[in-house]
Amino acid sequence: MKRQLTTAITATALTIAVSGAANAETVLRASHQFPGGQGDVRDEMVQLMAESVDEANVDLKIQVYPGQSLLKAKEQWGALVRGRLDMTSLPLDYASGRHPEFSATLMPGLVRSHERAQRLNDSEFMDMIKEVINEAGARVLADAWLAGGFASNMRCVTAPDTVDGQTMRAAGPAFDEMLAEAGASIASMPSSEIYTAMQTGVLDGANTSSGSFISYRIYEQVKCLTAPGENALWFMYEPILISEQSWNGLNEEQQKALTEAGKKAEEFFAGEAAALDQKLVDVYKENGVEVVTMTPENYQAWLDIAKQSSYKTFAENVPNGQALIDAALAVE
Repeated sequence: MKRQLTTAITATALTIAVSGAANAETVLRASHQFPGGQGDVRDEMVQLMAESVDEANVDLKIQVYPGQSLLKAKEQWGALVRGRLDMTSLPLDYASGRHPEFSATLMPGLVRSHERAQRLNDSEFMDMIKEVINEAGARVLADAWLAGGFASNMRCVTAPDTVDGQTMRAAGPAFDEMLAEAGASIASMPSSEIYTAMQTGVLDGANTSSGSFISYRIYEQVKCLTAPGENALWFMYEPILISEQSWNGLNEEQQKALTEAGKKAEEFFAGEAAALDQKLVDVYKENGVEVVTMTPENYQAWLDIAKQSSYKTFAENVPNGQALIDAALAVE
């Protein structure tokens, strides 16, 4: 009996000590799907925020869980808005099943260049997207747009007819519909699953971001890469987000430190984004992959198909769909 009482007292003391430590420092769990420690710019953005917050000395820590080590890619948005996850770096279109407006952030040809992506960040278009994010229970800490392209183990993807007969992975509904209209079969999955799907013959080709093409080593499975170049059809918004519940649990100093850390991460990314596209080209050439880009004629042919398919569907079926497209196109 005495031993049991001693054990109980020890356990209670330990619980109090741990509780006191937790009260002294707030720990935010940040989850994402991208490889950690391998030069993926999205992981580096989150790690940079963690370092910045730590240096601020406001009793706040960000614990980073890369590579789906905490949650699977498609589980992060739901966990975030329910307050079960504090932070994430997320391809926003992954949540378009819940909020179809988010497909505007991966609409074919809507961005085209890194310079225009930066202008979109301060536009009515992004205000509309962030309003949906906020109403769902999250907020943006850092903006990030990644360019991307196509890769295939059958043939180079240039004009629309080059995808005919290929099973392709696209990151969201808008690209799915456009590719299907051009004659491709569609297999949906997060970018973290592309390598295995190509290795096992589930996929012939895929589109994804420059960052994912490198960090997931997809060059080991393909014959040809269509790099973003000057006519980038593929751009995706992949912000760093925080749960509104987690945000509201922070004091004013901690919120300020987190906001400043987000600005640093965003500035870091802006300086890396264009260089990432060149790194993509270099890595794929070094690994014996043929590299091509789309001509203006290729780009326009794809855009014509997109406007007849995904743009039309989005405008007709999504709340404020046409208004979102118009707001994006209004940005010079």
